[in-house]
Amino acid sequence: MQLIECVPNFSEGRNISTINAIATAIRQVGVSLLHIDRGEAANRTVFTFVGPPTGVTEAAFQAIRVASELIDMRQQKGEHPRIGATDVCPLIPVSNISMDEVLRYAEQLGQRVGDSLDIPVFMYERSATRKERQNLATIRSGEYEGLAEKLQLGDWQPDYGPARFNAQAGATVLGARDFLIAYNVNLDTKSVDLATEIARTVRASGRLIKKADGTKQRIAGKLPFVKAIGWYIEEFGQAQVSMNLTDFKQTGVHHAFDACVAAAEKLGVQVTGSELIGLIPQQALMEAGQHYLSKKKNDSSDVKELVGIAIEQLGLADLASFNPEERIIEWAVKRVRDSL
Repeated sequence: MQLIECVPNFSEGRNISTINAIATAIRQVGVSLLHIDRGEAANRTVFTFVGPPTGVTEAAFQAIRVASELIDMRQQKGEHPRIGATDVCPLIPVSNISMDEVLRYAEQLGQRVGDSLDIPVFMYERSATRKERQNLATIRSGEYEGLAEKLQLGDWQPDYGPARFNAQAGATVLGARDFLIAYNVNLDTKSVDLATEIARTVRASGRLIKKADGTKQRIAGKLPFVKAIGWYIEEFGQAQVSMNLTDFKQTGVHHAFDACVAAAEKLGVQVTGSELIGLIPQQALMEAGQHYLSKKKNDSSDVKELVGIAIEQLGLADLASFNPEERIIEWAVKRVRDSL
């Protein structure tokens, strides 16, 4: 059976009735809703669901439709950057389906959202129609508040939908991509400045410095395939380094965690643990477990042992309980397959 995953991010993390309505729209299609990750301070909710391609794209459309009706971007504020009610909606191949096939489903979904819901749609990652649109941060630059002006620029006409401002729904970024790990490292400080300084140290894009002649130079950060920002999450009373790991096979969660620990120590800050947003591939936690086990001159091939070590060493239960049966993508998908 062909299976794809969809991980839409909605600009609502506080209104439970709206979040429940989106969840109902997804479940009514018949796909498996694996996880709902709600953040109040970020004012953002990440849904993860999986199923056959036609079912997943239908569920995604219905969720985007409900979000466009219930979320008013004119009133929405939160810590997380965003450009629309459905801020981003990626499709990811899971099993028995190629990326090229997923690309076609993403294009069909993008066109349907643009035409039927009157929402400007920008295609990104593998679905990007031009190089500068591959990066979500580039498309999102200026956020919702700058969208009306952005749509007037010739280089920022949407790929689908109207080239006019939808004041309530904003715009949606959509496309096919590989697995991405959304991962936050928790700090024992409330300082956004310190969190941002750590983010600049570890992220691939690094930082801009001003040279003596007044020109600016970009200094690369420590970790490739990492995007990061610093923010303060009021519900936790802590600042975090919020990261997207875009290629976990090159830069894993253990690399990101250790780099944040090292950068934090130089600033007199301690890392208290970390937080996973959504789901994670089993391989990522196994590699992390082996990494920390090898530091003790030990070795293991036991999956559950390695996963347990990773959860402990990364402090994944620092802010809330962490159930690997629900948070590891392969384990969650197995439950779906067993139920079909």
